[in-house]
Amino acid sequence: MEPLFASPTLAAGYARSRPAVHPRVLRRVRGHLGISERVDCAVDIGCGAGLSTRPLTELARTALGIEPLEPMLGWTREVAPDSHFAVGRAEEIPVRDGAADLMTAAGSLNYADLNRFFPEARRVLGSSGTLVVYDFSQGRRLVDSPALEEWFDRFVKRYPAPPFSGRPLTPDALAPLAHGFRPAGSEWYEETLLLDHSFYVDYAMTETNVASAVRAGVDEDEIRGWCRETLAPVFGTTPRHVVFTGYIAYFSPL
Repeated sequence: MEPLFASPTLAAGYARSRPAVHPRVLRRVRGHLGISERVDCAVDIGCGAGLSTRPLTELARTALGIEPLEPMLGWTREVAPDSHFAVGRAEEIPVRDGAADLMTAAGSLNYADLNRFFPEARRVLGSSGTLVVYDFSQGRRLVDSPALEEWFDRFVKRYPAPPFSGRPLTPDALAPLAHGFRPAGSEWYEETLLLDHSFYVDYAMTETNVASAVRAGVDEDEIRGWCRETLAPVFGTTPRHVVFTGYIAYFSPL
């Protein structure tokens, strides 16, 4: 069966309806690494529709996104026209030895064979390069109200999430697996984005529990209608501050 992330509908949603957390995270990365001038080349592993690759152009003269599911790359010209993209896997990166000064992986290594990924990352990274692994939660909490958390509980109860096929990762879990690298720092962070009712409905429709429900035969318009109606009292008529939490882990080649 085709992976959920290979769905053209999900790819379109990722391109147009995901919150802009990646630029916030990469600003943190830039500050942590002290990047004052752009490096030559950054490689983004598991780039999806390109949202995590686009802000890399602020850190590198060439930003290259690598994605195993080709339908996701159909939106990259719209999402990240100044970046480059290729079909490839984390375990077999289609980049020459030592070509990258910076490598990022945003929520993608959960699905990779890490015993094969880290040696491959070490091959592609230059000796002075940095591997940055980061992830962030679903935006399911408001700054000033429990209403969104309560709604999200109803959402996943009504439309259950598919079984998680990956592995949970944290900086502490990654460190002993990162053969060929040494940990070079980590942080847990919190970012808040101002989102309105309409955008949040679109964002909710990009979640994998929705894709799973649609695959099982539930009408997509029915799901969208339920989300629109039940989220209206949560957001009201003004945008609300939605909280995203996550981690960043830095690794230097040995």
